[in-house]
Amino acid sequence: MTWYEGLPPGIPEGRLMKPYNGATPVYWLSSRPAAAGDWSRWRAQHHRTGLWPLLALHVEGEDEPFGIDAEYDRITTIEHHDSGVVLGEWWQWITKDDLDQEAATNLGYLNPVGARWPGLTPDPDRQGPVERFADQYADVPCTSPARLALVPATDGAHALTEIGWTGPLNHDNDTARFAAVARDWQRRFGATVVGLSFDTLHLSIAAPPVTLDLALQVTAEHFAFCPDNIWQSHTDTFPKYAEAIMGLNCWSFWWD
Repeated sequence: MTWYEGLPPGIPEGRLMKPYNGATPVYWLSSRPAAAGDWSRWRAQHHRTGLWPLLALHVEGEDEPFGIDAEYDRITTIEHHDSGVVLGEWWQWITKDDLDQEAATNLGYLNPVGARWPGLTPDPDRQGPVERFADQYADVPCTSPARLALVPATDGAHALTEIGWTGPLNHDNDTARFAAVARDWQRRFGATVVGLSFDTLHLSIAAPPVTLDLALQVTAEHFAFCPDNIWQSHTDTFPKYAEAIMGLNCWSFWWD
């Protein structure tokens, strides 16, 4: 029996969703907006159902909200990638022009980190249980109104590849590379994939950076992962961005 032939009891009204060019359903989507507590209730049942909940943001009518494409769902797998290597490669590609100018005194938005990849951030201390922060974040206004999506996946990072999400396509067309970073953030920062749209990703964070030095290192990771967070934001320098994420229990990313 396939996952969609044995949906659990109590599932709300909804429909199975297929990729643009695929024949097999890859997730289920509710017909009505999710109510407070829906995400956390299905998150708590994940160990039994095998379905990971996502808040599908900015759903319009009957449109498919995630921009999924069967051609991109399995270019590689999460296990193919090391988060530090992936982030370092992205960083080098983004800053290649800045590296040529590193001898100059002014590196603009990259100060005070500089143009060379600083490496991964050491693991910060967690502020509490991962699930508590995820459940709280799922109920705040920045992730609503939204539909409830259920994905057959081992965790939130895996859900990104299982649905064939293509939100960061202009940055990199291999979803598994983003999922590998998200899974590493799960380990280091207590991150949980909570919400998703066509071009945004929303994570709850149980171990945010609480010092400026740590926040600057995390900023470098965010910049490699999603440069538009700085390039197209009011927090358009590393110090501004670092100050904004210090102690913050949610991270959001948007790709142009």
